[in-house]
Amino acid sequence: MRSTKAPMRVAQLFLCTFLSVCLWPVAAGAQESAAKPVTFLGTVQAISGNTVTVKNDAGATMQVTVQDSARLLRIEPGQKTLAGATPLKLTDLQTGDRVMARGSANADGKSLDAVMLVAIKGADIAQQQQKEREDWQKRGTGGLVKSVDPGAGTVTISSGPAGSRTTIIHVTPTTIIRRYAPGSVKFDQAVKSTLDQIKPGDQLRARGSRSADGASMDAEEIVSGSFLNLAGSIQAVNANASTITLTDAATKKPVVLTVTPDSELKKLDPAMAQRIAARMNAAKRPEGSGAAPAGGSPGAQGAGASGGDHAAGAGRGPGGGAPDFQQLLARSPSITLKDLQKGNMIIVVATGGQSPQTATAITLVAGVEPMLQASTSASQAMLSSAWNLGGEGGGGGGGEGPQ
Repeated sequence: MRSTKAPMRVAQLFLCTFLSVCLWPVAAGAQESAAKPVTFLGTVQAISGNTVTVKNDAGATMQVTVQDSARLLRIEPGQKTLAGATPLKLTDLQTGDRVMARGSANADGKSLDAVMLVAIKGADIAQQQQKEREDWQKRGTGGLVKSVDPGAGTVTISSGPAGSRTTIIHVTPTTIIRRYAPGSVKFDQAVKSTLDQIKPGDQLRARGSRSADGASMDAEEIVSGSFLNLAGSIQAVNANASTITLTDAATKKPVVLTVTPDSELKKLDPAMAQRIAARMNAAKRPEGSGAAPAGGSPGAQGAGASGGDHAAGAGRGPGGGAPDFQQLLARSPSITLKDLQKGNMIIVVATGGQSPQTATAITLVAGVEPMLQASTSASQAMLSSAWNLGGEGGGGGGGEGPQ
């Protein structure tokens, strides 16, 4: 999952937009043939004359021939009706635009004569994605689910290697709850869910209004998922097959990781990895041992809980609050499979595959040798609470107030 993609529901918003009954106040009438009209939703792949190649989210392709009399319209992301739609010229259509084509399907099932085409411009989608990414960074928080109370409408999450920081997420009837689709690594493909589907041990991200002390949040949106947390040494890299064979430190067994275009691959700066490892080691020292964490101040040593929070990232959050590993990842350079070699140590959040020996990487972080030597579990927990796109913007810990 790439950090440049935004945590937004573009496909879902588009689908809701065009399946809304109020979208079709005007019948195509004589423009359509006697055959039952069909609708095809997807992304423009190519344009040749009046023929548009469209691929839907399931990977199916349709050759859409736009009739001379077809109605062409443009709407904004999230728009529910055609009330604010503006005319669109076929020459204004570009690859990457999201479109809904409606008309008569041909006998081959792979082509469509469209009498209506409605588009959301790719540039508009990108702008909306950027806004949502910034909002998740500013007003988001995340961690591992400790408990769920459907009766009270709350979810308690923990973050930090030792799970020392807890946040109570309050759910209301208007809270949007979504869950990662099985086998998917795409945030924007998370499907509608309910509170009772969230289980202890799940990863969860939420955005909304935080309390002044950062201990709770009234959530507007929640996205959760049950993922694998892997760490260990790379045994083989197959760039052609887009796979990595990893020896999992917990089970000592090989796991074949598939890396997709949506997987996020990052590498930590060596000096930063050393500083995080030093904080992890400091967190394990008994309180009052007198040794300050490397790279920190005497006041930073504190109790194990404090050290655990400091281990969760590089530096401190705004106002001296808890650090944010996701922010660190956002600033770290992206890498490719070709940058990884046998013997490299990595930590990974992944979705399970067809067998226990296979998985698909969501986020993979290299350059973590010092951290895994200090604490494998702490390193995994740190990434687990930072699995989302964008960043949590500090997550409401320490001295932070509402954003």
